[in-house]
Amino acid sequence: MQQSMRCEPAPNILLMPETNQNSQLPLKVSELCFSVAQKQLVSDFNLELNTQGLTAIMGPNGAGKSLLLRLLHGLLQADSGGIEWNRQSLDIKTRQAQAMVFQKPVLLRRSVAANIDFVLQHCQTTSRKSRREILEEAGLYEQHEQPARLLSGGEQQRLALARALATAPKILFLDEPTASIDPSTTRQIEHWLERIRESGVKLIMVTHDIGQARRLASDVVFMHRGRLLEHTNAKVFFDTPKSSQAQAYLSGELVV
Repeated sequence: MQQSMRCEPAPNILLMPETNQNSQLPLKVSELCFSVAQKQLVSDFNLELNTQGLTAIMGPNGAGKSLLLRLLHGLLQADSGGIEWNRQSLDIKTRQAQAMVFQKPVLLRRSVAANIDFVLQHCQTTSRKSRREILEEAGLYEQHEQPARLLSGGEQQRLALARALATAPKILFLDEPTASIDPSTTRQIEHWLERIRESGVKLIMVTHDIGQARRLASDVVFMHRGRLLEHTNAKVFFDTPKSSQAQAYLSGELVV
């Protein structure tokens, strides 16, 4: 099941048990290709991730960032190439240890409480927290009887992230989770993500927000036209990008 999230009053952070190991890493992507209507959208993509922290996937519009995220999580099937998590092919068992947060919250047409109940009752989860604990930590217990889709945008995103964390993921994918949120709420979510990262969950996030990536990322994957142009330490990327496309992107210029 996929998730989503945003935020308003700063919640108590929902954390997974601390760990120095992530049994899903390393991630190895080999010669990955994906096309739609004979148009190649991801081409000969190779990537290795073997560190904790937050990996930011960046690039101009149409670079294939969100497609890559969905391929890594198994929401889309590649035309060719391979994806391995800890030397195992991507399968249902692997996906059960992952969750995804979308830019637009994906919520059930039920109450706030029922959205959490669904995860706790129907998904394979190692969460030891009750529904009340989860909602209190997300700052949403007072709204537990309210229809989830009547929450504010920030509250909906917060619920979706709390629901994702209730599945105790080892890998959390985030597709521009703060793109439509005001700066104050964005910072609250960033603090939340910092705490999640520190708990041992590997974060892989698409973002167009260069400032956000500077604040959160440990490494950066830079894409253009479906291809990987750079993968390096975040500080190195922002200080000395190697490709002309990355240089133009960081300068706010048209990327060609």
